[in-house]
Amino acid sequence: MSVIVIFGLLTALMLTGMPISISLGLTVLTFLFTMTQVPLESVALKLFTGIEKFEIMAIPFFILAGNFLTHGGVARRMINFAVSLVGHWHGGLALAGVLACALFAAVCGSSVATVVAIGSVILPEMVRQGFPMRFGASVVATAGSLGILMLPSVVKVVYSVSTNTSIGALFIAGVIPGLLLALVLGTVTWYRAKKFNYPRQKKATWAERWTAFRESVWGLVLVVVVMGGILSGIFTPTEAAAMSAVYAFFVAVFVYKDMTIKDVPKVLLNSANMSAMLLYIITNAVLFSFIMTNENIPQALAGWMLDHGLGVFTFLLGVNIILLIAGNFMEPSSIILIFAPILFPVAMKLGIDPVHFGILMIVNMEIGMCHPPVGLNLYVTSSITKMGITELTVAIWPWLLAMLCFLILITYWPAVSIWLPKTLGLM
Repeated sequence: MSVIVIFGLLTALMLTGMPISISLGLTVLTFLFTMTQVPLESVALKLFTGIEKFEIMAIPFFILAGNFLTHGGVARRMINFAVSLVGHWHGGLALAGVLACALFAAVCGSSVATVVAIGSVILPEMVRQGFPMRFGASVVATAGSLGILMLPSVVKVVYSVSTNTSIGALFIAGVIPGLLLALVLGTVTWYRAKKFNYPRQKKATWAERWTAFRESVWGLVLVVVVMGGILSGIFTPTEAAAMSAVYAFFVAVFVYKDMTIKDVPKVLLNSANMSAMLLYIITNAVLFSFIMTNENIPQALAGWMLDHGLGVFTFLLGVNIILLIAGNFMEPSSIILIFAPILFPVAMKLGIDPVHFGILMIVNMEIGMCHPPVGLNLYVTSSITKMGITELTVAIWPWLLAMLCFLILITYWPAVSIWLPKTLGLM
Protein backbone atom coordinates (compact mmCIF):
# COMPACT_ATOMS: atom_id res chain seq x y z
CA MET A 1 0.00 0.00 0.00
CA SER A 2 2.86 2.40 0.84
CA VAL A 3 4.43 1.79 -2.58
CA ILE A 4 1.14 2.46 -4.37
CA VAL A 5 0.51 5.67 -2.42
CA ILE A 6 4.05 7.04 -2.80
CA PHE A 7 4.45 6.37 -6.50
CA GLY A 8 0.83 7.16 -7.31
CA LEU A 9 1.18 10.59 -5.72
CA LEU A 10 4.58 11.21 -7.31
CA THR A 11 3.29 10.24 -10.76
CA ALA A 12 0.17 12.38 -10.40
CA LEU A 13 2.21 15.44 -9.42
CA MET A 14 4.65 14.99 -12.31
CA LEU A 15 1.79 14.57 -14.80
CA THR A 16 0.54 18.03 -13.82
CA GLY A 17 3.79 19.43 -15.20
CA MET A 18 5.22 20.18 -11.77
CA PRO A 19 9.06 20.12 -11.59
CA ILE A 20 10.42 16.78 -10.38
CA SER A 21 12.20 18.32 -7.41
CA ILE A 22 8.98 19.85 -6.08
CA SER A 23 7.02 16.67 -6.87
CA LEU A 24 9.47 14.68 -4.76
CA GLY A 25 9.28 17.14 -1.88
CA LEU A 26 5.48 17.29 -1.82
CA THR A 27 5.23 13.49 -2.04
CA VAL A 28 7.52 13.09 0.96
CA LEU A 29 5.78 15.77 3.04
CA THR A 30 2.30 14.42 2.28
CA PHE A 31 3.35 10.90 3.22
CA LEU A 32 5.10 12.08 6.39
CA PHE A 33 2.15 14.05 7.69
CA THR A 34 -0.59 11.55 6.82
CA MET A 35 0.74 7.97 6.86
CA THR A 36 3.76 7.68 9.19
CA GLN A 37 4.77 8.43 12.75
CA VAL A 38 8.33 9.43 11.87
CA PRO A 39 9.51 12.33 14.09
CA LEU A 40 10.04 15.47 12.07
CA GLU A 41 13.32 16.05 13.94
CA SER A 42 14.80 12.90 12.43
CA VAL A 43 13.63 14.00 8.98
CA ALA A 44 15.35 17.36 9.39
CA LEU A 45 18.51 15.64 10.60
CA LYS A 46 18.45 13.29 7.60
CA LEU A 47 17.94 16.25 5.27
CA PHE A 48 21.22 17.82 6.38
CA THR A 49 23.30 14.68 6.87
CA GLY A 50 22.11 13.29 3.52
CA ILE A 51 23.63 16.14 1.53
CA GLU A 52 26.56 16.75 3.86
CA LYS A 53 28.87 14.70 1.66
CA PHE A 54 32.22 15.81 0.30
CA GLU A 55 31.52 14.01 -2.99
CA ILE A 56 28.57 16.31 -3.76
CA MET A 57 31.01 19.21 -4.16
CA ALA A 58 32.23 17.54 -7.36
CA ILE A 59 28.93 18.36 -9.08
CA PRO A 60 29.23 22.19 -9.31
CA PHE A 61 32.92 21.91 -10.23
CA PHE A 62 32.28 19.50 -13.11
CA ILE A 63 29.41 21.67 -14.33
CA LEU A 64 31.69 24.73 -14.24
CA ALA A 65 34.47 22.87 -16.09
CA GLY A 66 31.99 21.74 -18.74
CA ASN A 67 30.77 25.31 -19.30
CA PHE A 68 34.32 26.64 -19.69
CA LEU A 69 35.11 23.87 -22.18
CA THR A 70 31.89 24.44 -24.14
CA HIS A 71 32.53 28.16 -24.58
CA GLY A 72 36.31 28.03 -24.70
CA GLY A 73 37.06 26.72 -28.20
CA VAL A 74 38.02 23.21 -27.08
CA ALA A 75 35.27 21.56 -29.16
CA ARG A 76 36.32 23.20 -32.44
CA ARG A 77 39.91 22.04 -32.07
CA MET A 78 38.82 18.51 -31.18
CA ILE A 79 36.65 18.41 -34.30
CA ASN A 80 39.62 19.47 -36.45
CA PHE A 81 41.72 16.71 -34.89
CA ALA A 82 38.97 14.12 -35.45
CA VAL A 83 38.53 15.20 -39.09
CA SER A 84 42.26 14.77 -39.71
CA LEU A 85 42.03 11.17 -38.46
CA VAL A 86 38.83 9.82 -40.08
CA GLY A 87 37.70 12.50 -42.55
CA HIS A 88 38.78 10.42 -45.58
CA TRP A 89 36.43 7.50 -44.72
CA HIS A 90 32.84 7.26 -45.98
CA GLY A 91 30.84 9.97 -44.25
CA GLY A 92 34.11 11.35 -42.94
CA LEU A 93 32.76 14.52 -41.32
CA ALA A 94 29.97 12.55 -39.59
CA LEU A 95 32.50 10.01 -38.30
CA ALA A 96 34.61 12.90 -37.09
CA GLY A 97 31.52 14.11 -35.22
CA VAL A 98 31.26 10.76 -33.39
CA LEU A 99 34.98 10.81 -32.56
CA ALA A 100 34.86 14.45 -31.48
CA CYS A 101 31.87 13.71 -29.21
CA ALA A 102 33.84 10.87 -27.61
CA LEU A 103 36.89 13.10 -27.08
CA PHE A 104 34.84 15.98 -25.69
CA ALA A 105 32.80 13.63 -23.50
CA ALA A 106 36.03 12.38 -21.94
CA VAL A 107 36.73 15.85 -20.55
CA CYS A 108 33.25 17.33 -20.18
CA GLY A 109 30.86 14.95 -18.37
CA SER A 110 27.60 16.36 -19.77
CA SER A 111 25.63 15.02 -22.74
CA VAL A 112 23.80 18.28 -23.38
CA ALA A 113 27.05 20.25 -23.31
CA THR A 114 28.60 17.75 -25.73
CA VAL A 115 25.71 18.11 -28.18
CA VAL A 116 25.84 21.91 -27.98
CA ALA A 117 29.62 22.16 -28.30
CA ILE A 118 30.09 19.65 -31.12
CA GLY A 119 26.75 20.06 -32.89
CA SER A 120 26.84 23.85 -33.19
CA VAL A 121 30.21 23.64 -34.93
CA ILE A 122 29.99 20.53 -37.07
CA LEU A 123 26.35 20.47 -38.23
CA PRO A 124 26.49 23.66 -40.36
CA GLU A 125 29.68 22.35 -42.01
CA MET A 126 28.05 18.96 -42.72
CA VAL A 127 25.12 20.66 -44.45
CA ARG A 128 27.54 22.81 -46.44
CA GLN A 129 29.35 19.68 -47.65
CA GLY A 130 26.13 18.02 -48.80
CA PHE A 131 25.08 15.81 -45.88
CA PRO A 132 21.32 15.65 -45.18
CA MET A 133 20.48 17.54 -42.01
CA ARG A 134 18.56 14.52 -40.69
CA PHE A 135 21.69 12.38 -40.93
CA GLY A 136 23.95 14.87 -39.20
CA ALA A 137 21.43 15.61 -36.48
CA SER A 138 21.01 11.89 -35.74
CA VAL A 139 24.77 11.40 -35.43
CA VAL A 140 25.27 14.32 -33.04
CA ALA A 141 22.21 13.60 -30.88
CA THR A 142 23.21 9.98 -30.24
CA ALA A 143 26.99 10.46 -30.02
CA GLY A 144 26.45 13.38 -27.67
CA SER A 145 24.99 10.95 -25.13
CA LEU A 146 28.55 9.72 -24.53
CA GLY A 147 28.93 12.78 -22.29
CA ILE A 148 27.49 10.97 -19.24
CA LEU A 149 29.26 7.65 -19.88
CA MET A 150 32.89 8.57 -20.45
CA LEU A 151 35.37 9.48 -17.72
CA PRO A 152 34.04 12.34 -15.57
CA SER A 153 30.26 12.62 -15.35
CA VAL A 154 27.81 14.50 -13.18
CA VAL A 155 25.39 11.56 -13.40
CA LYS A 156 28.10 9.22 -12.08
CA VAL A 157 28.61 11.53 -9.11
CA VAL A 158 24.86 11.51 -8.42
CA TYR A 159 24.81 7.68 -8.57
CA SER A 160 27.84 7.51 -6.28
CA VAL A 161 26.22 9.82 -3.73
CA SER A 162 22.95 7.82 -3.89
CA THR A 163 24.58 4.40 -3.44
CA ASN A 164 27.96 5.07 -1.74
CA THR A 165 29.77 3.54 -4.71
CA SER A 166 33.37 4.56 -5.46
CA ILE A 167 33.44 7.59 -7.78
CA GLY A 168 36.93 6.72 -9.01
CA ALA A 169 35.83 3.20 -9.99
CA LEU A 170 32.74 4.59 -11.77
CA PHE A 171 34.83 7.10 -13.72
CA ILE A 172 37.22 4.42 -14.96
CA ALA A 173 34.43 1.89 -15.55
CA GLY A 174 32.93 4.11 -18.24
CA VAL A 175 36.03 4.05 -20.45
CA ILE A 176 35.61 0.69 -22.22
CA PRO A 177 31.78 0.93 -22.54
CA GLY A 178 32.19 4.49 -23.83
CA LEU A 179 34.72 3.47 -26.46
CA LEU A 180 32.59 0.48 -27.49
CA LEU A 181 29.47 2.63 -27.83
CA ALA A 182 31.42 5.17 -29.89
CA LEU A 183 32.52 2.28 -32.12
CA VAL A 184 28.93 1.04 -32.45
CA LEU A 185 27.59 4.49 -33.34
CA GLY A 186 30.51 5.08 -35.70
CA THR A 187 29.83 1.78 -37.46
CA VAL A 188 26.18 2.68 -38.03
CA THR A 189 27.25 6.11 -39.28
CA TRP A 190 29.87 4.64 -41.65
CA TYR A 191 27.47 2.00 -43.00
CA ARG A 192 24.72 4.47 -43.79
CA ALA A 193 27.18 6.96 -45.25
CA LYS A 194 28.59 4.29 -47.55
CA LYS A 195 25.10 3.04 -48.47
CA PHE A 196 23.92 6.51 -49.52
CA ASN A 197 27.30 7.65 -50.86
CA TYR A 198 27.70 10.64 -48.57
CA PRO A 199 30.75 12.91 -48.97
CA ARG A 200 34.25 12.05 -47.79
CA GLN A 201 37.24 14.33 -47.51
CA LYS A 202 40.79 14.27 -48.75
CA LYS A 203 43.09 12.20 -46.55
CA ALA A 204 45.10 14.41 -44.20
CA THR A 205 48.87 14.16 -44.14
CA TRP A 206 50.70 13.17 -40.95
CA ALA A 207 51.93 16.74 -40.67
CA GLU A 208 48.34 18.03 -40.75
CA ARG A 209 47.33 15.46 -38.15
CA TRP A 210 50.20 16.48 -35.90
CA THR A 211 49.23 20.14 -36.20
CA ALA A 212 45.59 19.36 -35.36
CA PHE A 213 46.66 17.24 -32.39
CA ARG A 214 49.00 19.92 -31.11
CA GLU A 215 46.19 22.50 -31.22
CA SER A 216 43.74 20.22 -29.39
CA VAL A 217 46.17 18.75 -26.86
CA TRP A 218 45.39 21.35 -24.19
CA GLY A 219 41.85 20.04 -23.98
CA LEU A 220 42.90 16.39 -24.11
CA VAL A 221 45.37 16.89 -21.25
CA LEU A 222 42.39 17.43 -18.95
CA VAL A 223 41.85 13.65 -19.02
CA VAL A 224 45.37 13.20 -17.68
CA VAL A 225 44.84 15.88 -15.04
CA VAL A 226 41.61 14.31 -13.73
CA MET A 227 42.26 10.59 -14.01
CA GLY A 228 46.00 10.75 -13.51
CA GLY A 229 45.49 12.65 -10.27
CA ILE A 230 42.86 10.18 -9.02
CA LEU A 231 44.78 7.02 -9.96
CA SER A 232 48.06 8.33 -8.54
CA GLY A 233 46.38 9.33 -5.29
CA ILE A 234 47.38 12.99 -5.62
CA PHE A 235 43.81 14.11 -5.10
CA THR A 236 40.31 12.74 -4.57
CA PRO A 237 37.62 12.74 -7.30
CA THR A 238 36.09 15.87 -5.73
CA GLU A 239 39.46 17.62 -5.73
CA ALA A 240 39.93 16.41 -9.32
CA ALA A 241 36.67 18.15 -10.24
CA ALA A 242 37.96 21.39 -8.74
CA MET A 243 41.24 21.01 -10.61
CA SER A 244 39.38 20.39 -13.87
CA ALA A 245 37.40 23.63 -13.40
CA VAL A 246 40.57 25.64 -12.76
CA TYR A 247 42.36 24.00 -15.70
CA ALA A 248 39.41 24.54 -18.06
CA PHE A 249 39.30 28.22 -17.05
CA PHE A 250 43.03 28.59 -17.72
CA VAL A 251 42.83 26.92 -21.14
CA ALA A 252 39.73 28.83 -22.27
CA VAL A 253 40.92 32.27 -21.17
CA PHE A 254 44.73 32.24 -21.35
CA VAL A 255 45.66 29.51 -23.87
CA TYR A 256 42.97 29.43 -26.56
CA LYS A 257 41.74 32.95 -25.70
CA ASP A 258 38.28 32.25 -27.12
CA MET A 259 36.92 33.66 -23.86
CA THR A 260 37.81 36.89 -22.11
CA ILE A 261 37.78 37.74 -18.43
CA LYS A 262 34.57 39.70 -19.08
CA ASP A 263 32.84 36.44 -20.16
CA VAL A 264 33.74 34.59 -16.95
CA PRO A 265 30.99 36.04 -14.66
CA LYS A 266 28.32 34.90 -17.13
CA VAL A 267 29.75 31.35 -17.15
CA LEU A 268 29.95 31.35 -13.34
CA LEU A 269 26.35 32.49 -13.00
CA ASN A 270 25.10 29.91 -15.50
CA SER A 271 27.02 27.16 -13.68
CA ALA A 272 25.65 28.31 -10.32
CA ASN A 273 22.09 28.15 -11.64
CA MET A 274 22.56 24.63 -13.01
CA SER A 275 24.25 23.47 -9.79
CA ALA A 276 21.54 24.93 -7.56
CA MET A 277 18.82 23.23 -9.59
CA LEU A 278 20.54 19.84 -9.39
CA LEU A 279 21.38 20.17 -5.68
CA TYR A 280 17.75 21.06 -4.94
CA ILE A 281 16.66 17.85 -6.68
CA ILE A 282 19.24 15.89 -4.67
CA THR A 283 17.97 17.41 -1.40
CA ASN A 284 14.40 16.29 -2.07
CA ALA A 285 15.59 12.91 -3.35
CA VAL A 286 17.45 12.33 -0.06
CA LEU A 287 14.15 12.66 1.80
CA PHE A 288 12.45 10.38 -0.75
CA SER A 289 15.16 7.76 -0.22
CA PHE A 290 14.71 8.11 3.55
CA ILE A 291 11.00 7.37 3.25
CA MET A 292 11.71 4.35 1.03
CA THR A 293 14.15 2.92 3.55
CA ASN A 294 11.97 3.72 6.57
CA GLU A 295 9.03 1.88 4.99
CA ASN A 296 11.30 -1.09 4.10
CA ILE A 297 10.19 -0.90 0.47
CA PRO A 298 13.54 -1.98 -1.12
CA GLN A 299 13.89 -4.85 1.35
CA ALA A 300 10.32 -5.99 0.71
CA LEU A 301 10.88 -5.87 -3.04
CA ALA A 302 14.09 -7.91 -2.73
CA GLY A 303 12.37 -10.45 -0.51
CA TRP A 304 9.44 -10.76 -2.90
CA MET A 305 11.75 -11.38 -5.87
CA LEU A 306 13.81 -13.99 -4.02
CA ASP A 307 10.70 -15.76 -2.72
CA HIS A 308 9.36 -16.05 -6.27
CA GLY A 309 12.65 -17.36 -7.63
CA LEU A 310 13.35 -14.33 -9.84
CA GLY A 311 17.08 -14.26 -10.49
CA VAL A 312 19.64 -11.84 -11.86
CA PHE A 313 18.59 -12.23 -15.51
CA THR A 314 14.94 -11.38 -14.84
CA PHE A 315 15.78 -8.56 -12.44
CA LEU A 316 18.15 -6.84 -14.90
CA LEU A 317 15.59 -7.20 -17.68
CA GLY A 318 12.98 -5.58 -15.43
CA VAL A 319 15.39 -2.79 -14.48
CA ASN A 320 16.02 -1.99 -18.15
CA ILE A 321 12.30 -1.87 -18.90
CA ILE A 322 11.60 0.38 -15.90
CA LEU A 323 14.45 2.77 -16.70
CA LEU A 324 13.62 2.94 -20.42
CA ILE A 325 10.04 3.85 -19.51
CA ALA A 326 11.26 6.41 -16.96
CA GLY A 327 13.48 7.91 -19.66
CA ASN A 328 10.30 8.98 -21.44
CA PHE A 329 9.42 11.37 -18.64
CA MET A 330 12.52 12.35 -16.63
CA GLU A 331 16.09 13.50 -17.10
CA PRO A 332 19.02 11.27 -15.99
CA SER A 333 19.83 12.71 -12.57
CA SER A 334 16.20 12.56 -11.47
CA ILE A 335 15.89 8.93 -12.59
CA ILE A 336 19.01 7.96 -10.67
CA LEU A 337 17.84 9.76 -7.53
CA ILE A 338 14.37 8.20 -7.58
CA PHE A 339 15.12 4.64 -8.67
CA ALA A 340 18.61 3.93 -7.31
CA PRO A 341 17.48 3.83 -3.64
CA ILE A 342 14.83 1.23 -4.60
CA LEU A 343 16.68 -0.92 -7.15
CA PHE A 344 20.21 -0.79 -5.72
CA PRO A 345 19.50 -2.77 -2.50
CA VAL A 346 17.79 -5.47 -4.56
CA ALA A 347 20.77 -5.62 -6.91
CA MET A 348 23.14 -6.02 -3.95
CA LYS A 349 21.04 -8.88 -2.52
CA LEU A 350 21.24 -10.62 -5.89
CA GLY A 351 25.04 -10.22 -5.94
CA ILE A 352 25.21 -7.69 -8.79
CA ASP A 353 28.34 -5.55 -8.76
CA PRO A 354 27.50 -1.92 -7.80
CA VAL A 355 29.81 -0.44 -10.46
CA HIS A 356 28.33 -2.66 -13.18
CA PHE A 357 24.83 -1.71 -12.03
CA GLY A 358 25.76 1.98 -12.20
CA ILE A 359 27.06 1.74 -15.76
CA LEU A 360 23.92 -0.19 -16.74
CA MET A 361 21.72 2.58 -15.34
CA ILE A 362 23.77 5.25 -17.13
CA VAL A 363 23.48 3.49 -20.51
CA ASN A 364 19.71 3.43 -19.99
CA MET A 365 19.88 7.18 -19.30
CA GLU A 366 21.79 7.68 -22.56
CA ILE A 367 19.03 6.00 -24.53
CA GLY A 368 16.40 8.05 -22.70
CA MET A 369 18.13 11.26 -23.78
CA CYS A 370 17.72 10.27 -27.43
CA HIS A 371 13.99 9.64 -27.67
CA PRO A 372 10.87 11.71 -26.94
CA PRO A 373 9.02 13.07 -25.12
CA VAL A 374 11.76 14.25 -22.73
CA GLY A 375 14.90 13.38 -24.71
CA LEU A 376 17.13 16.34 -23.86
CA ASN A 377 19.59 15.58 -26.66
CA LEU A 378 16.76 15.62 -29.19
CA TYR A 379 15.53 19.02 -28.03
CA VAL A 380 19.01 20.52 -28.04
CA THR A 381 19.73 19.11 -31.50
CA SER A 382 16.34 20.34 -32.69
CA SER A 383 17.14 23.87 -31.49
CA ILE A 384 20.44 23.80 -33.39
CA THR A 385 19.04 22.38 -36.63
CA LYS A 386 15.50 23.88 -36.47
CA MET A 387 14.14 20.38 -37.21
CA GLY A 388 10.89 19.13 -35.71
CA ILE A 389 11.09 16.56 -32.92
CA THR A 390 8.94 14.09 -34.89
CA GLU A 391 11.18 14.30 -37.96
CA LEU A 392 14.29 13.89 -35.82
CA THR A 393 12.80 10.92 -33.96
CA VAL A 394 12.11 9.12 -37.23
CA ALA A 395 15.62 9.85 -38.50
CA ILE A 396 17.39 8.65 -35.37
CA TRP A 397 15.97 5.11 -35.16
CA PRO A 398 18.96 3.17 -36.69
CA TRP A 399 21.33 4.63 -34.07
CA LEU A 400 18.75 4.13 -31.31
CA LEU A 401 18.34 0.47 -32.27
CA ALA A 402 22.12 0.02 -32.13
CA MET A 403 22.15 1.59 -28.65
CA LEU A 404 19.48 -0.88 -27.46
CA CYS A 405 21.64 -3.78 -28.70
CA PHE A 406 24.59 -2.25 -26.86
CA LEU A 407 22.46 -2.07 -23.70
CA ILE A 408 21.91 -5.84 -23.86
CA LEU A 409 25.69 -6.35 -24.08
CA ILE A 410 26.35 -4.10 -21.06
CA THR A 411 23.53 -5.71 -19.07
CA TYR A 412 24.63 -9.32 -19.35
CA TRP A 413 28.41 -9.00 -19.72
CA PRO A 414 29.59 -7.26 -16.52
CA ALA A 415 33.28 -7.60 -17.41
CA VAL A 416 32.91 -4.83 -19.99
CA SER A 417 32.26 -2.40 -17.13
CA ILE A 418 34.31 -3.75 -14.25
CA TRP A 419 37.45 -5.22 -15.87
CA LEU A 420 39.38 -1.94 -16.13
CA PRO A 421 38.70 -0.59 -12.62
CA LYS A 422 39.53 -4.04 -11.19
CA THR A 423 42.76 -4.17 -13.17
CA LEU A 424 43.76 -0.72 -11.87
CA GLY A 425 42.98 -1.73 -8.28
CA LEU A 426 39.97 0.56 -7.80
CA MET A 427 37.62 -2.29 -6.85
